[in-house]
Amino acid sequence: QVQLVESGGGLVQPGGSLRLSCAASGSMFRIYAMGWYRQAPGKQRELVATITSDGSTNYADSVKGRFIISRNDAKNMVYLQMNSLKSEDTAVYYCKAEGVRLYWGQGTQVTVSS
Repeated sequence: QVQLVESGGGLVQPGGSLRLSCAASGSMFRIYAMGWYRQAPGKQRELVATITSDGSTNYADSVKGRFIISRNDAKNMVYLQMNSLKSEDTAVYYCKAEGVRLYWGQGTQVTVSS
């Protein structure tokens, strides 16, 4: 079993920055990829960014050049640095771990508004 806890969400003005954190615990040795997804009201959950155990990253086109995903395996942490935030980035952001099965965190709200 793997447990994921997100933090770092909040209210930020357009153009601002936030850093999300995902703390993982449990049987991490079978996890080969971690990722961030988001779900806006009335929309489906969508990929934001993923990072594999060897450090390879993948980003949604909508966040390329603005968001950076990183991981600290010694601390079992995954981060999402979000810069130049836009109103359309408003959503609940979820952390996901991929192994034999998928694990999800409870989500953290990010609101971009003036």
